[in-house]
Amino acid sequence: MITHVFITLAGVAFFSAALPAGAQQYPIKAVRVIVPFAPGGGSDLAARLVTQEMSKETGQPFVIDNKPGAGGLVGTEILVKAPADGYTIMISTSSWLTTAAISKPAFDPVNNIVPVIELGYNPLVLAVHPALPVKTTLEFIALARARPGELTYGQPGVGSITDFGMILLEHMAKIKLVSIPYKSGGAVMPDLLSGRVPIIMAGLVNVLQHAESGKLRILGVSTSKRIPELPNVPPIADALPGYAVTSWFGAVVPKGTPPAVVERLNGMLNKVLKNADMIRNANQQGMAISGGSTEGMQRLVRTDYERWSKLAAAAKLKID
Repeated sequence: MITHVFITLAGVAFFSAALPAGAQQYPIKAVRVIVPFAPGGGSDLAARLVTQEMSKETGQPFVIDNKPGAGGLVGTEILVKAPADGYTIMISTSSWLTTAAISKPAFDPVNNIVPVIELGYNPLVLAVHPALPVKTTLEFIALARARPGELTYGQPGVGSITDFGMILLEHMAKIKLVSIPYKSGGAVMPDLLSGRVPIIMAGLVNVLQHAESGKLRILGVSTSKRIPELPNVPPIADALPGYAVTSWFGAVVPKGTPPAVVERLNGMLNKVLKNADMIRNANQQGMAISGGSTEGMQRLVRTDYERWSKLAAAAKLKID
């Protein structure tokens, strides 16, 4: 059972009396919530948790609209072209930025949107089939160096955050692995559990039960520090100082959305993120709650996009 939750709400104003009257009344009708990935994925689950609570809080429907394609860019482009009135928002993962870092879409993935809030994140883990003769990240790196271009790992699509997590590991450790793309994270699991593809970088919730049953071995966590769910598993950063990757979930709106509406949305979302039901349900999906300011989310988006763009250039990555 996932029990770890982080909540950071410093500097947040919830329902400020200083907001213009129109923003104070927002929303007065249904809100469209674009999810740029298929139903059942991390973004979709996060969106459904949040929209359920937002509908309760406001009395207005928050309606999920899944628009998958191009690693999140199809849905993002729809958001960019939507009216900037607060009635179209998008809930996505950091994979939207990693995909953009490779494909360089026609629209600006940073400046054509307004980040509202980081909702939460999912720690990633480096896991292997038990038949692979390694028990630590250092042993894994040593094996990969001894067998360059031989070891394979499964990933749920070129440019996904888990793909970038492994690419970053390769880049920092100076090793060469073979990437095997699948249609989704779930599609990787049968081959991973059989040992056909013995390595994966994945969200903790996707592999924890298999590790507990002995079907997989977790070598390291992607966060900079140990996590309570895996107190005996060290960070990958212990072997590769400076390594850190998380799959975060966030809400954004089109450029031009009135600042007062953005502030109102941020306040409402921070409020529902403190809800006990929201926290419990998020835990069960492996999502650690974040919350926080709009400015914090803006910094996260910019720094992540710059970081992944540099890695994509250094690794000469591209989507054909």
